[in-house]
Amino acid sequence: MSSQPIEVAVCVVGAGPVGATLACRLGAAGLPVAVVDRAALPPMEHPDFDGRAYAIASGSRALLEQAGVWAELPLPSCPIDDIHVSDGKPGRPASKLFLHFDHREIGMPFGWMTEARSLRVALNATLHRHPTVQVIAPTEAQVSRTPQGAVIRTGDGRTIHARLVVAAEGRDSPLRRQAGIPVTRLRYGQSGLVCAVAHEWPHHNQALEHFLPGGPFAQLPMAATEGAPHLSAIVWSERDALVDRLIALPDAAFAREVQRRLGQHLGEVRPIGRRWMYRLSALHAHRYADTRLALIGDAAHGIHPIAGQGLNLGFRDVMSLSDLLIDAHARGEDVGNDLLLRRYQAARRPANLAMLAATDLLDRLFSNDNPAIRLARDLGIAGVNRMPRLRRAFMQAAMGSLDAAPPGLARAADQPYLPSE
Repeated sequence: MSSQPIEVAVCVVGAGPVGATLACRLGAAGLPVAVVDRAALPPMEHPDFDGRAYAIASGSRALLEQAGVWAELPLPSCPIDDIHVSDGKPGRPASKLFLHFDHREIGMPFGWMTEARSLRVALNATLHRHPTVQVIAPTEAQVSRTPQGAVIRTGDGRTIHARLVVAAEGRDSPLRRQAGIPVTRLRYGQSGLVCAVAHEWPHHNQALEHFLPGGPFAQLPMAATEGAPHLSAIVWSERDALVDRLIALPDAAFAREVQRRLGQHLGEVRPIGRRWMYRLSALHAHRYADTRLALIGDAAHGIHPIAGQGLNLGFRDVMSLSDLLIDAHARGEDVGNDLLLRRYQAARRPANLAMLAATDLLDRLFSNDNPAIRLARDLGIAGVNRMPRLRRAFMQAAMGSLDAAPPGLARAADQPYLPSE
């Protein structure tokens, strides 16, 4: 291994969907970038279908197109043309008061369902295609930061000099801990169950969000795959103990439990691929930056999946940070300077905090069986459905085109981060 240091503008630690997309976006703009990850990142992979998929909002798709990733997707994505929101109980008909979002009112889909394996293949291929991006994996990274710059030493003996390090290692980010950045955590006593089901009748690109006492149940339309011409993803939140039982059920029994919550509009269902279980919690870092360090994605925030916006929030971090870095690089400025990091934090922290608060409130409002609260929320759902302007605002939020925060939060975010506090 050569002892010559690798000189880059940005070193991204963590090559999950958010970190890899940032590296691809910067690489597409010509910035020298290193990506370090514990896992191997071969240029192409051919994993089997595993039932996981991402809901990619409209704004996130535009980012993936800019980064050169969208064109590399090896499998088709399914547009989400309509979203039906209802309230009810397992095994019973949904409330007659509902909310329906129709893509024809806004002229485009709300988003696209993309298989996780397809996005991984596209990201890996794009990372290796950009000439200014160096992929260093699998290896560990030891990071030292000073006001003058950062030095990253890898487990395979390489040394990287960078102006900025980006922590994209997930909720248990070692770089965040190293920087002494505190976090606030909220635990829900719920688990998320993710899988895919084949069904008898077509979904017509419609998604269902069904609010149940144990948590939200979502059916999201997917493109056909081999042996399953009609396919949907299921994202299902329930109390921890029940999910522990559901995950272990035989396929036939599990299909019956899905059917009790989904209803009969798609006909008979059968599970395909694996079932995945995640303990649900929310997390928010008290600041998004430190000396020569920026946090993005789950390293900075995590929210309840009730609105399906977790990954899209990470992609919005990428949009904000990449715009700032590309502009600074074009001006010949230091891409790790404190002012740039303060601007990034001011752009993202209040919006992410507002989304965390909104999803937390939605879960507390909808994941219960109090009759008075159920009546109030059913009337609220129906009221929004009857108010076109308000309904369109909700549709824009579902597309990822709204990113507002209360004015007080925006003012608080203008305060500078304090390095090494």
